[in-house]
Amino acid sequence: MKKQISILGSTGSIGTQTLDVIRQNPDKFEVFAITANNQDDLLIKQAREFNPEFVVIANEEKYEKVKNALADLPMKVYTGAQSIADVAGMPSADIVVTAMVGYAGLLPTINAIKAGKIIALANKETLVVAGELICNLVPKYRAGIIPVDSEHSAIFQCLAGEEKSQVEKLIITASGGPFRNKTLEELAFVTKADALKHPNWDMGAKITIDSASMMNKGFEVIEAKWLFGIDPKNIEVVVHPQSIVHSMVQFSDGAIKAQLGMPDMKVPIQYALTYPQRTSSTFPRIDWKTCTKLDFEQPDTTRFRNLALAFGAMKKGGNMPCVLNAANEVVVHAFLHDKISFLKMSDVIETMLEKASFIANPTLDDYIACDAETRCKAKELIK
Repeated sequence: MKKQISILGSTGSIGTQTLDVIRQNPDKFEVFAITANNQDDLLIKQAREFNPEFVVIANEEKYEKVKNALADLPMKVYTGAQSIADVAGMPSADIVVTAMVGYAGLLPTINAIKAGKIIALANKETLVVAGELICNLVPKYRAGIIPVDSEHSAIFQCLAGEEKSQVEKLIITASGGPFRNKTLEELAFVTKADALKHPNWDMGAKITIDSASMMNKGFEVIEAKWLFGIDPKNIEVVVHPQSIVHSMVQFSDGAIKAQLGMPDMKVPIQYALTYPQRTSSTFPRIDWKTCTKLDFEQPDTTRFRNLALAFGAMKKGGNMPCVLNAANEVVVHAFLHDKISFLKMSDVIETMLEKASFIANPTLDDYIACDAETRCKAKELIK
């Protein structure tokens, strides 16, 4: 039986690469549902190629165009954020790939969990914002989460067959992004064009900016805490500019296991879709004749304050990671629209963390209210 795959965010970087994996394995997978926010033309093209049962365009203004373009095909076309959440919980899907960007992925992921789905999680903000809530819901509804992020997939693979009690430390690698060697003075004048030139990975705009500011790595640390149940003091970040070692696990006897590979997201995507089996692929391999050097260094949290802010929010807990994420989404959007400088982003995030009302044990309603309030106040700071 072919696995039925729903892809939330099929037109983004992870979504399109997931479809690449499915395209290369037509005997193993079928597309059950695809969703997009705004990219109507690409969504239509994907729907005509993969013929899913459900298609959702979040932007209601583009609904008629998408519906009319697919009118000759036997598929249902819906619109709106609620429709994405509804599709995430459809009973016929075997795996839900949560490839949406940002906070928007939270409610659809919760719906998929409540439907008892296997979730290939690429939306790290879900666990950043509401990690405790998600970790309580997964066993309750007998759902499963398989990480898609290359770092968390690496840790997941390194932990296979190991006793959790023997894990001493998680070591998450970071490329350092395009500004790894820039001084603080130079960072004051970098542009969005500079920030979008990642040296190793081809990603969407938002995650590329997060990588440049190292907020992405901060999010990954928070995500790792919840995914693997590890005390934050036992999670370390190491800068590895080649992006060949995707992450490592250190055990109580001092041994370290690492997962290596080319910087290609299709590898962890395919692993998540085929787990617990592996499937052969034509993805690029490491050429050890040219890959002769692997460098590691400590991250600089003076130049890249977002990493320290993320650790601080994680340590405080409660709704603070939710505040961190909401403020970050606002400042990244502002930076991409030339309304704020690169370094100013961290100033706004820090201010929001300092001013936010602390909620030790937030409910889902608390998260929703906290997100909305933080966005509103952060936008005021930028004006």
